[in-house]
Amino acid sequence: MTVNLATMLREGTKKSHTMAENVGFVKCFLKGVVEKKSYRKLVTNLYFVYSAMEEEIEKLKDHPIISNIYFPQLNRKKNLEKDLYFYYGSNWRNEIELSKAGESYVNRIREIGASNPELLISHCYTRYLGDLSGGQILKSIAEKAMNLNGEGTAFYRFDEIENEKEFKNTYRQALNSLPIDQATADSIVQEANAAFGMNMELFKELEGNLILAIGIVLFNTITRRRSVGSTETTSDQGFATAKQ
Repeated sequence: MTVNLATMLREGTKKSHTMAENVGFVKCFLKGVVEKKSYRKLVTNLYFVYSAMEEEIEKLKDHPIISNIYFPQLNRKKNLEKDLYFYYGSNWRNEIELSKAGESYVNRIREIGASNPELLISHCYTRYLGDLSGGQILKSIAEKAMNLNGEGTAFYRFDEIENEKEFKNTYRQALNSLPIDQATADSIVQEANAAFGMNMELFKELEGNLILAIGIVLFNTITRRRSVGSTETTSDQGFATAKQ
């Protein structure tokens, strides 16, 4: 039986994507309101999350299922290290600290890597396809909002991928060719929705500093209107959304 996992993930995470897009921090970001202290905390958490995810995937690169979505050209850890150096300086490794929500996220990745590896697909889908879908838009917003000159946004650059659209098609084909049954596919979609929730918690932690920086009135004005999103399109990709 062929399982169209790419479509299942796209359709099965629409509600979660919309919820993630309506978190205050994300809505402010998309409106061009980005505060550097909050943003560097996000980069810090993403560094720990991607480090865990990429370490688990590397360990499982010969796994009968995970091997099919082993694309090291997607790896973000080294690019995030460049950004952390920019925001914290040469002593960044001693400056950064994983937040409570970040710790829960990392622990989940480690847990399934050891006990239920196929669920790592959910986290790769949620993060990487989101990064590819909207990375350039988010990069432009961040650079303009924080007056950056090409630095501090290495996270959004995929230097080893020449054509992002073609690569996303390749990735979806890989998802659809996985040797899994319907029950496993359903579990992967369920975990993808959980991954969206973990990303939302990361964003919510950042709202306190953002409100202090811009004021509660402006924050409420920006976040009042509700929007509808999807992970594989280009509205807010790169946060927690992978509009396939």
